[in-house]
Amino acid sequence: MKKVLLIEDNDNVRENTAEILELSNYKVIVAKNGMTGVQKALEHLPDLIICDIMMPVLDGYGVLHAVHKNNTIKNTPFIFLTAKAERGDFRKGMELGADDYITKPFSGTELLNAVDSRLKKIDLLKQELSPDMEGLEYLMQTSLGKDHLRLLAEDRNINKYKKKEIIYSKGNHPNRLYCILKGKVKTYRSNDSGKELVTELFSTGDFLGYVAMLEGAVYKDTAAALEETELAIIPREDFDKLINTNKEVAQKFIRLLAKNISERENHLVNIAYNSLRKKVADALLMLHKKYPQTVENNNAMIISRGSLASIAGTAKESLIRTLSDFRNEKLIDIKDDGSILILNLKKLELLLN
Repeated sequence: MKKVLLIEDNDNVRENTAEILELSNYKVIVAKNGMTGVQKALEHLPDLIICDIMMPVLDGYGVLHAVHKNNTIKNTPFIFLTAKAERGDFRKGMELGADDYITKPFSGTELLNAVDSRLKKIDLLKQELSPDMEGLEYLMQTSLGKDHLRLLAEDRNINKYKKKEIIYSKGNHPNRLYCILKGKVKTYRSNDSGKELVTELFSTGDFLGYVAMLEGAVYKDTAAALEETELAIIPREDFDKLINTNKEVAQKFIRLLAKNISERENHLVNIAYNSLRKKVADALLMLHKKYPQTVENNNAMIISRGSLASIAGTAKESLIRTLSDFRNEKLIDIKDDGSILILNLKKLELLLN
C-alpha cells in the first residue's frame, strides 16, 4: 500500500482529501502545518507528499525546500495544493521542484488522477530509456511532468529560421537551450574543404544545444534548419534549474547523454568503415527512425540529396547512384519531386547486418 503524506491546515479540506485517498487504498498520514509535515515525512518516509502552500509556521515552499535539503526524503514526489491560481505562483512552485500542482477547489477525480499519475511516473523512471532524443523527451515527461515541459518553453522568446539558416555555430559558447516548436533541425560538422557530415537530427518537441551546456564547453557542431523552423529560446539558468532540481533525474539525464554519445560514435564508425550501400541504407533508416510518421502515412521523405549525402557521409554523386540502385531493387521509390519513400524496410535493415 502506497503511503501519502497530506499537509493541510484547513480541517475540512484535510479530512475530505484524506478520506478520498483512503477510499482509494492509500495509507494517509496527515499534518496540520508545514513544520509537523516535515517531521512526519522523516518519520514515515512517504511515497508521495501533498502539501498546501499558504500555511502557518512553515508554508509549502518552506516544506519543499526542507524536503530537498534532506537526503532521506529529497526525491519524494511532491504535489502542491493551493487556492491561488495566478501563473506566478504556479511557475514558482514548479521551478522550486514541485512535481505537480492542484488548484482548490478540486474534484476527487482530479486529485486521484494526479496522485496515480505521479506514482506511476516514478515507477517508470526505473525503466531503461532509449539512447536518443526520444528517450530524453520521455525522461523529462515522466520525471518532471508535462507541465514542466510546457512551462520550460512557454512564454519564451521565439526565433524563426528559414531553411538552411544557421541556429548556432561550432566554436561558439552556449548561453541558451533551444526547444523546437515547429520544423526540423540538423547538426553537422565540416572539414577544411567544406564537406559536411550530419551528426544528429531533431524535430518538433526536441531540445538542442544541451550537450555543450552540460559539458561547460563550446559547441562542437553547427546547427541549421532543414525547413522553416520555430524555436523557443530558454535561458541557461532555467536549464540549470531543470537538471539540478532532482539528483536522480540528473543522474538519469547524464546516463542518457552518455548512451546518446555512444550511439553517435557507432554511427561515425559505420560511416568510416561501411560500404557505400550500407552507408546509404543507414542514412535512410536513420531518417525513418527520426521521422516515422512520414512513412507510416505513406508520405515520402522530402530531403535534399546534399543533406542525405552528408548524413550518409558520402559524395552526392555516389549517393544518387546508390539511390538509383535501391530503386531498381524496389527497396525505395523516388517521386517526381525527388522525395523518397521506403518500400522494403526489412531488406534495408538486412543490408546493415
